[in-house]
Amino acid sequence: QVQLAESGGGLVQPGRSLRLSCAASGFTFSSYGMRWYRQAPGKERELVASISSAGALTNYADSVKGRFTISRDNDKNTMYLQMNSLKPEDTAVYYCNAAIRLQSYWGQGTQVTVSS
Repeated sequence: QVQLAESGGGLVQPGRSLRLSCAASGFTFSSYGMRWYRQAPGKERELVASISSAGALTNYADSVKGRFTISRDNDKNTMYLQMNSLKPEDTAVYYCNAAIRLQSYWGQGTQVTVSS
């Protein structure tokens, strides 16, 4: 079955960096675009970044453009989110997502807290 497992979250000070990983299994990873979402307390889940199946095309939310970089390694079935210049407003649970044959799959999420 499809499984997505995020890792790499934690507590960091403003201005620092984190790299999130999403390990995928149970489907042909290299055939599907992938996405990172986040959900802050009391807010709706929002799309942060997306990447095409081969990694050639990426898109970002305006709030993270220029600070976050999405990437993938299809040999390792893993997607990444490099987050630089973190701000307190980046605090959220981050989820990876795959849409496979009209069904949406989610990982369990990883908490990112940006605070001094």
